[in-house]
Amino acid sequence: MKPHIETPVLDAIDRRILAELQEDGRMTNVELARRAGISAPPCLRRVRRLEEAGIIRGYHADTDPQLLNWEITFFAIVGLESQKELVLSGFEQMVGDWPEVRECHMIRGGGDFLLRLVARDTAHENALTQRLTGSAHVSRVQTLQTIRTSRHLTGVPF
Repeated sequence: MKPHIETPVLDAIDRRILAELQEDGRMTNVELARRAGISAPPCLRRVRRLEEAGIIRGYHADTDPQLLNWEITFFAIVGLESQKELVLSGFEQMVGDWPEVRECHMIRGGGDFLLRLVARDTAHENALTQRLTGSAHVSRVQTLQTIRTSRHLTGVPF
């Protein structure tokens, strides 16, 4: 669990910085400052403050799974035999070690966890599903394969 850090009050410039970085995390600080309407040194200080507060969690490339031969994206709704913290955290730790699990969310209503996974092909998807269903404390798994994704946004609206 993350330590609690006091969330800074965000002003309009902070929000502009965040919106711009969500769109293009590779832009230079000079360009970011120009778009935010401030000079580069205070812009860099603001970005560092947002990083230290955990609001900016990192920077990454948004890759296309299919172009990298990960043909299938699917979701799995997983129900566990128990909702004891030891069982829940054990499951999170287990799937946290699977590179194919790209997201893991504890959910309410209809299951305990929602996972987003990628697979190279149908055989790989089936193997992952069998691995899930055979895991300790897993009582049920429902998988949902995506046909297409028409919207994929990261971050939040500003």
